[in-house]
Amino acid sequence: MIPAPEEITAAWLTEQLRKNGVDRDVTSFTQERIGTGQIGMCIRYQLQFEKNEAPKSVVGKFASPDPLSSATGVQLLNYLKEVRFYQLLQDRVSINTPYCYFAEIEGEGPVFMLLLEDLAPATQGDQLEGCGHEVANAAIQELVGLHTPFWSDPSLDEMPFLGDRKQSARGAFELYQKTFPGFADRFGSDLSVDQLEILKRFGEAGEAYRESVDPAVFAPIHIDYRLDNLLIDDSKEQPVVTVVDWQSITVGNPLTDVGYFLGAGMLPGARRESEKEIVRGYHESLMAAGITNYDFDQCWRDYRRSSFAGFSVTVVASMLVQQTARGDQMFLAMAQRHSQHAIDMGAEEFLAI
Repeated sequence: MIPAPEEITAAWLTEQLRKNGVDRDVTSFTQERIGTGQIGMCIRYQLQFEKNEAPKSVVGKFASPDPLSSATGVQLLNYLKEVRFYQLLQDRVSINTPYCYFAEIEGEGPVFMLLLEDLAPATQGDQLEGCGHEVANAAIQELVGLHTPFWSDPSLDEMPFLGDRKQSARGAFELYQKTFPGFADRFGSDLSVDQLEILKRFGEAGEAYRESVDPAVFAPIHIDYRLDNLLIDDSKEQPVVTVVDWQSITVGNPLTDVGYFLGAGMLPGARRESEKEIVRGYHESLMAAGITNYDFDQCWRDYRRSSFAGFSVTVVASMLVQQTARGDQMFLAMAQRHSQHAIDMGAEEFLAI
């Protein structure tokens, strides 16, 4: 049985914790909604036990209560993807993720639930504020643990929830073109002429952009790898990053995640100063993990191409989820930063028709 938020009880929480080795009875709990998710809804449960022992709190994740957002989550398989990640992939990759006590879904949703480790005092990153070099470097280094275990591994094709890596891009471009006019109406006046033009050209390029991808280089990719989906613990000498919100995981070029994060996670000036050093460090970690036949020139080319990685999420998601003031701020910031990233990288060469 998958409980709705109002059906969570102390007995149910006790049952899930005991299944995962926590031999304690939850006597009571309080709850509060947390996070800024557009498609999911997260609730922190502060737990009280007979004895004052950990865990003190856990986080439950459910579908958004907004009908448009939850319908989008079903349409894009967001709920299914996230549940399957925790069920089938979490133990096979080494990227830092929260411990999962419960992960179940009915069909493709929207009825689903995750019960996850609460990583407080780690705090959610802020996409609007951006981050500095240390957090960005830590975030990109974490990606090595996602990409290398399945680097160019054809067994990924046997996991249907990840989608068809050979066909999925076509549908994505069709959806992009359908939603772009509404996006341009809402945000176009706040973008420079060059920024709006390259956002438009990306949607028109379709096949040319797809053909610029090396099909031999692929791995699981988070696809929505941004600060709002990271929990950051900066209490140690180096920041520790934990990755959440696996609602969009798919298969694609690994540098997609790198370009997506750096393109909008850092302000343009800070990105220009740091990106080559950070990408080189990522490549060195790939080599240390045993990845061969992938030199830095190819890595940098894929990074330049991946400056377009945030275009689809920005344009499509902004039109398919519930409109909020913070959501509009976030999507505008992403549009400005991702488009400027592509301009800075001279990435229009990948759109040649």
